[in-house]
Amino acid sequence: MPLMFDFPLEKLKTYLGINPRPADFDAYWDAALSEMRALDPQITLTPAAFQAPFAECFDMYFTGAGGARVYAKLLKPKGVADPHPAVLMFHGYSGDSGDWADKLSYVAAGYTVAALDCRGQGGRSEDVGGVTGNTLHGHIIRGLDEALHGQPEKLLYRQIFLDTAQLAKIVMEMPDVDATRVGATGGSQGGALTVACIGLEPRIKLAAPVFPFLSDYKRVWDMDQDVAAYAELRDYFRRFDPRHLNEDTVFEKLGYVDIQNLAPRIQSEVYWFTGLMDTICPPSSQFAAYNKITSKKKMEIYPDFGHEGLPGHDDLIFEFMMGL
Repeated sequence: MPLMFDFPLEKLKTYLGINPRPADFDAYWDAALSEMRALDPQITLTPAAFQAPFAECFDMYFTGAGGARVYAKLLKPKGVADPHPAVLMFHGYSGDSGDWADKLSYVAAGYTVAALDCRGQGGRSEDVGGVTGNTLHGHIIRGLDEALHGQPEKLLYRQIFLDTAQLAKIVMEMPDVDATRVGATGGSQGGALTVACIGLEPRIKLAAPVFPFLSDYKRVWDMDQDVAAYAELRDYFRRFDPRHLNEDTVFEKLGYVDIQNLAPRIQSEVYWFTGLMDTICPPSSQFAAYNKITSKKKMEIYPDFGHEGLPGHDDLIFEFMMGL
């Protein structure tokens, strides 16, 4: 295999991350979940323009944290009223919930599918703002200025992580879904949101994250990989803290939305996929989260692959989800 740019595999298997974890991390997320559960989601379902002979397809909206209207594609197996499994799907950074057709294999197997549009990205969900500080570009640093001034609840990824948990709650409460047989999956940002979702909603049974984003920001910085998806970290310092006077505090505040810190809360069975040549979401940043998971887990490693399509992984995830 090519020379790795990250730690050797044996060190990756024991690496536990370096980004600081805020002292009140658990209290922060417990309060956030209490806020979410108190919301009236005001769910609306409208038949979608796309339909299939064996599926009912809906445009679903619900009200999330801060009053944003959040969109998800919802697909149900036609004529199946008995409680059945469901799969939640999360998309990559800046994208959307994707095509209807790529979800039909699960519906054909008798599963409900719900695919989220992240607020403020390429789909239909709202980003209602609400911060007075930097909104340069990218969502990692959205609300960071306010976090530095004592309001970490303004971090945008707090709201997005809550959207994943709220979507799970909504789906689990559907009368035709078996709440004990729900899975979650996604790649890159979608992998991160899968990890966040199962960290915040412990009832999810199975999860298959693929090369997750949003982990161990300080390690990404130290590796000089704050480019591509993580470029906003570099931009933030260059534009707003060029002498790094607040560097330690910046990474501490980002720790609230670092998935490695949610990993110990996970109770789901986890099937993780990664490429050892991933320069977008470095392997060490992924292992930092994976190594903190204490529930049943397995990792599929692609030594020669980076942040790209991993041959066979969709089939493996489908087979895994058939275990719901």
